Formats: sequence, structure tokens, C-alpha cells
Amino acid sequence: MFDNLQISLKTQKILEKAIDEAISKEEANYLINVKGRDLFALVATADYLREEIVGDDVTFINNCNINFTNVCTVQCGFCAFARKLNDPDAYILSDDEIIEKGTEAYENGAREFCLMGGVLPNADIEYYEDLLNLLKDEFPKVAIHGFSPTMIRDASLKSEMNIDDSFKTLKKAGLDTLPGTAAEILTDRSREIICPSKVNVADWIDIVKSSHENGIPSSATMMYGHVETSDERVEHLDILRNIQEETHGFTEFIPMTFMYENAPIFKNSNKNLGATGTEDLRLYAVARLMFRDLIPNIQVSWVKMGFRFAQISLTAGANDLGGTLGYDELSAASGAPDGVNASIDQLCHIVEDLGRKPIERNSKYTEFYNIN
Repeated sequence: MFDNLQISLKTQKILEKAIDEAISKEEANYLINVKGRDLFALVATADYLREEIVGDDVTFINNCNINFTNVCTVQCGFCAFARKLNDPDAYILSDDEIIEKGTEAYENGAREFCLMGGVLPNADIEYYEDLLNLLKDEFPKVAIHGFSPTMIRDASLKSEMNIDDSFKTLKKAGLDTLPGTAAEILTDRSREIICPSKVNVADWIDIVKSSHENGIPSSATMMYGHVETSDERVEHLDILRNIQEETHGFTEFIPMTFMYENAPIFKNSNKNLGATGTEDLRLYAVARLMFRDLIPNIQVSWVKMGFRFAQISLTAGANDLGGTLGYDELSAASGAPDGVNASIDQLCHIVEDLGRKPIERNSKYTEFYNIN
């Protein structure tokens, strides 16, 4: 496979091994820094494994973000969305406004509501339970992908409930899947810099495992390109791999490149310029070589990368385009390059131009729908 590519012997040996088995953490630390022809060989290997494991289908979901508030007590250094309660542009959506957003999305064929927002100062588990009941009563067939590990932790503390009981309550109210957000980079060193008020690494792991054990699958995310090192990116991937080997509860892995322009930590230091394109490709490819079919679905975030580079990233081991999104206010605040909503036709065009087949899916990757 690597004849005439003129790549280094070490890269060749690792990639030849990767055809048959997952790469080690040490091998990943090497590959995540390769350049030139070695990078091309890495990307080609990841694309080959993607085809072997999941075929040529590229999936996505017709969904809608419902950002029910921008008020947040956490105030992360990378977030341009959060507001304090007394800020003039702070908002908390009313029930009628939430239903209005849901109705518009449902009439456009949405199969999922992504129910997210800031960490409200007084939100307890009952508050989130009421939000779920509100939407499920009106739209019983639409899946709800909602909240975050930090939101679950804070609400559980306010309700004086343990995490397991909180998930049992939310599942009964209609929570279908948990966004694996608040992960950022799973090392306490980097978290102390960018999000010291969020859950620490150990708590994030425990909350996500509890979600899986209570029958609520989750995504797994990574936000990269800020203060973390390449070794910390690999450490993050290794943590996700270990969790998945234990619970098998992750539906997909979603790397999200840091959008720096409006982020407070960029404005304060002007040093956080985000990841480069080759860093993006290396991360996608290394993730495929580490996860293989353990986490078969790797998603490109077109809202973070733009349509054109998201398409390129689909050649580096990824097989999913995320969702139509409806409107993602968190990404809009950060400066999404190609807007924050997409039509099914736009996503199909990206996929078909690659010579691959677009397929609509549900939240859990258990049902797939051909697109006419």
C-alpha cells in the first residue's frame, strides 16, 4: 500500500500494523505529529479503514438545536455564547418559545432536538425534567439529545440526588441521548486554564459512564486547538477508548476545532489561533486508527470547519456529517464560517461530490433512511 510513497520507515511500520489492529497510545503520539508524505499516508490509511469498517455511506441527521438559555454560571474562557443573568442580551426561553422552535423544526422533518444552553444558577433536575416533558408531550416521536455532564452535575447537586438517580429521572422524562460535551480536553492541566468551573476529568468520566449504564448513550467530543498539547489530544482519545471498551455507550466521536476569534482567552492574549488544517486531518486519522470499529462513527463538524474543509475531512477516516442543526447559537456566537444551519440538499451535495452515498440516520445510529 505504501510502495513509492517515500515515507519514513517508522511511519510505514506503524501504518502497516494499523491495517490489522488498533494503534497504541505511543504510536498515536508519533503519528499525530507527522508531516509531508507521511501525513498523506496516514490519511490514506484512515480512509482505507473507514471504508473497510463502515463502507462508503456518509450519515447525518435532520435535527434542530434548541438553545433554551445563554445564561451560564460557568463562564469558560473559550465561550463567546455565555452571558450573566443581568446582562442586557441574556435570555431564557419561555415554554411557548421552545414549542415554537420545536414546531418549525418538526414541520421540516426533524428527527432530533438538541436541547442545550448555559448552566443556569437555579436549574435542578426537575427543571430539566420539565423541559423534556414539555417537548415529549408535544413531539413524542422526536428524539431529545440533551444537556451536558456539567449541567447534570450541577442540577444533581441542587436536587440533592446522586447521578444515577438523576439519569433515571431524565430517561423516564424522555432523554434519549446525552451530548458528550463539557469534555473539551480531558486533562486537568488544560481544563484548569480554559474551564476551571466545569467538571474535572474524573467527574466527566463518572457521569458519562453513569449515563451509559442507565441506558442513555452519548456522543464523545473533543474541543482542540487552544492550550492543549498533541500528547494531551492523544490522552483524550485514549480515555474515550477505555470508556468505550467498558460501556460501549458512545454513539460517535466528534472532534471540534477551536473557534478562536470571539473567544475571551483569544481576546485577552491573542495567542490562541486554533488548529491548522493539517492538525485537523491528523486528529481525524489518528482517531480512526485508535478507535477502528470500537467507535465506528467519526463526525466532521461542518459548522466549525465550514463545508469545504468538512468535505476534505471526510477523506481522513470520518463517515458522518453531523446534522442540519436548524440554528446553533453557540457556534454562531463563536463565528461559524459557513453559518449554523444546512439543508439536506447541501449535505447531500458535499457527500455525492466525494463519490459517496448520503444517508439520513436517527440519533442512535440504529435506523437509516434513504434520501430520494
